[in-house]
Amino acid sequence: MSSHQFELLRQAEIPEVGALARLYRHRTGARLLSLSGDDENKVFGITFRTPPVDSTGVAHILEHAVLCGSRRYPVKEPFVELVKGSLNTFLNAFTFPDKTCYPVASQNLQDFYNLIEVYLDAVFYPRLTPETFQQEGWHFGLDRIEEPLVFKGVVLNEMKGAYSDPESLMADCAQRSLFPDVSYGVDSGGDPLRIPDLTHEALCAFHRRHYQPANAWIFFSGDDDPERRLLLLEEYLAAFPAEPVDSAVGRQPRFDAPRYLSRTYPVATGDESGGGAMVTVNWLLGEADPEARLGLAVLVQALIDSGLGEDLVGGGLESELAEVSFGTGLRGVKVEDAGRIEPLVLETLERLAREGIEAAEVAAAINSLEFRLRENNSGSYPRGLVMMLRALTVWLHEGDPLAALAFEAPLARIKERLRQPRYLEGLLRGLFLDNPHRTTVTLLPDPGMGEQQEGEESERLARQKAGMAAKELKTLVATNARLRELQAAPDSPVALVALPRLGRADLSPRIKTIPREETVLTGTRVLLHDQPTRGIAYLDLAFDLHALPGELLSFVPLFGRALFEMGTARRDYVQLAQLIGANTGGLWAQSLATARREPGPAATWLMVRGKAMLPQAGEVCAILGEVLREGNLDDCERFLKIVLEEKAGEEAALVPAGHRLVATRLRACFDEAGQVAERLRGATYLFFLRELAEQVRRSWPEVLDRLERVRSLLLNRSAMVANLTVDAAARPQVLPHLTGLLELLPAADPVSAVWTPVGAAGDEGLVIPAQVNYMGKAANLYQHGYSLDGSAAVVTRHLANTWLWDRIRVQGGAYGAFCSFDLNSGVLVHLSYRDPNLLETLEAFDRSGAFLGSLELDEGELTKAVIGAIGDLDAYQLPDAKGFTSMIRWLTGTTDAFRQEFRDQVLDTRLADFRAMGEVLQRAAEHGRVAVLGSAEAVAAANASQRVRLTPVPVM
Repeated sequence: MSSHQFELLRQAEIPEVGALARLYRHRTGARLLSLSGDDENKVFGITFRTPPVDSTGVAHILEHAVLCGSRRYPVKEPFVELVKGSLNTFLNAFTFPDKTCYPVASQNLQDFYNLIEVYLDAVFYPRLTPETFQQEGWHFGLDRIEEPLVFKGVVLNEMKGAYSDPESLMADCAQRSLFPDVSYGVDSGGDPLRIPDLTHEALCAFHRRHYQPANAWIFFSGDDDPERRLLLLEEYLAAFPAEPVDSAVGRQPRFDAPRYLSRTYPVATGDESGGGAMVTVNWLLGEADPEARLGLAVLVQALIDSGLGEDLVGGGLESELAEVSFGTGLRGVKVEDAGRIEPLVLETLERLAREGIEAAEVAAAINSLEFRLRENNSGSYPRGLVMMLRALTVWLHEGDPLAALAFEAPLARIKERLRQPRYLEGLLRGLFLDNPHRTTVTLLPDPGMGEQQEGEESERLARQKAGMAAKELKTLVATNARLRELQAAPDSPVALVALPRLGRADLSPRIKTIPREETVLTGTRVLLHDQPTRGIAYLDLAFDLHALPGELLSFVPLFGRALFEMGTARRDYVQLAQLIGANTGGLWAQSLATARREPGPAATWLMVRGKAMLPQAGEVCAILGEVLREGNLDDCERFLKIVLEEKAGEEAALVPAGHRLVATRLRACFDEAGQVAERLRGATYLFFLRELAEQVRRSWPEVLDRLERVRSLLLNRSAMVANLTVDAAARPQVLPHLTGLLELLPAADPVSAVWTPVGAAGDEGLVIPAQVNYMGKAANLYQHGYSLDGSAAVVTRHLANTWLWDRIRVQGGAYGAFCSFDLNSGVLVHLSYRDPNLLETLEAFDRSGAFLGSLELDEGELTKAVIGAIGDLDAYQLPDAKGFTSMIRWLTGTTDAFRQEFRDQVLDTRLADFRAMGEVLQRAAEHGRVAVLGSAEAVAAANASQRVRLTPVPVM
């Protein structure tokens, strides 16, 4: 007799993902897709269909709340406790417009099942206390009766950040414009104006209604025992009845005619144009059709080349929802030109449908698609997680999840249909030109919007307080005090012990090594990595930036793009793009700026990277040779578009990635690597782009001369490094081509430029229109007496996951708090993300040292901290990433001997190491540098307190 109540519905081998798939249905109605293969990075996920009915953010807040304590694990935040002491390779949760996913991954079997047990208990049996709702969702903050009311809450501040981001606003408006009559017409993340309408009772009711097995889609992949999966799930599912849950997402009624929507977004006061208008044209396409994807790529180039905007914007093909949609448009459009974007898009589509799509364009598109499918490269994400999300796109809406993974048959059908005359042109006309379910969304800059929003919130809170009786206000003050007490109180040792955990015996004492061979070809150093790349060759060419004078460094990202986006002496940029698409898996450039292990110049390089199937290795090297030697830099109009795209992209990243800008700005205060990074991707780079755009228009010959100097100084095979990652047996298919490529490049004696500092001389307030802040403080610990020890990885990780998390996120309401330590440079950076506070956060940063100095840790907590640090050191990597990581280690002087010594020190970490770093942090706090990205009002208020002096620097 079976010990579980799962019925096997279907079983099939899926060679495309190297797994045996089994599809089950449980007695309760729970669905299970179980993939068994040789992937050691095991993945589990449980997903509930959670379409909301309003914009209060109930599904999003519930995602946070269920991870704050459960029946078996009644600690405040089991999620955080897992983060502290797990070897996980992924641990998080996501809220989508129609589903909430809880995935975990680990290479360690015991750790994997520990994570699953905690997550299953969390989703089915969460505590969902009123205090959890107040902390993660929202509450009225009031510490003293005479003070004004404020709104507090983690999700509330997260969404205030999202609503300060024009790109996020545009994506939300576009989706809601296409689906006004179904659940996709509301904001599942939560509108900051509507979140305070949500009650604790409504949150609990939403959980009871949706977090049931009958509404669950469960996923496994990896090399663990598939039968054990069923038994573990049975422990949790057996207690539930087989009651159906009505959570299906309705289909949107079709429009009879296109619709138009105009909204505003905040820009700095006095900046009438801001970043310009953003316009997208959007279509609802209906049920998913993979063949339709190919007809969309050709739209991109025409929009970028239109001259009406600075960069492409829009969601592209959105296939995560019950019905597929497509949106495209431009950002950086002059307000007076906003009305020209929709006609441009429609005219482009009409021309393509009438004149036909070039065969070269089709060949490039199909090759790129096929390469992505066969490579199955998920980057830093576990492959199983990507497969789960891919399957859910159809599985969640009663489709076949296996069809989403087995791509050979649909790929063959696509190729066959492409042989039919005017197939893509017919798709374009049917899906777009003859489809009235279209919306045009315009987002206009509003310099008064930020102040207006703050004023309206203050008035709303003032009215709310005025309507409260004295007794209510006293109760509210007491409630806030009680919440702070609970947030500050430690978890019960008994409850903490109940959490499943690993021991030191589960940790390997040895580092994971990556085989590397070194050779020389035509005077160039070449690194070789024998990795199972499944018939794909990965090639990296690294050019030393020390060859460039300081005034040319900020040209490097643009030069890297120009290599592949401006054409060559033989072909224009469109033909080059088609050649790359048809013959490679992609060619691109990226930069590296980091300190080295030993004293001396920083590791600063431009990386030109490419990948292709082995039979195409010759084409990759030939194309690289052509762009490096014959790249056409003399195209003023084309280069200006690249500059404007870069500028718009940097500006668009300010709000969603503000903490990175702050960290880069701070690191520039300390060493050469930080200085270069600031010039390549920091605020200095953004300011450079704005000036350069005017220079290109005013004096193109001067700009061209600088670009040519970059090429002549940088492309030197005597000062470069080549890196090849491929199976050793396949090297003979690549090395002759690589040798030929290197011989095309000039050889000269390496030079090393001297760079002058850039950036701030003191603490800064980088000013943007935003409802939240991004706070940072940094210091070089080596300059304050710290000697590097592997325990630093344990201490800083523990600091981030305890003190900073509790004070800045839990109590302060920020969405995130971080602490990063660069062991090469000695620079430690404290950061907060989407933070409603400023001075309170700075105080928390400054008290980090005192926290460590008075810390008490039992052996269990110490072991947990060590395990978490080892998990970071042993992060899972795919073969191509291993080869690239090995090259970075070589460039930075990070030897395996050092790594082993560092690991030994991590494993030997003791409480005294925490205290020792605490002493250094206390000294460093007095001399650290501060940077804040936030509103002018927040910077002015901080300066008025006289506790910090921030020099205002307008950024937007």
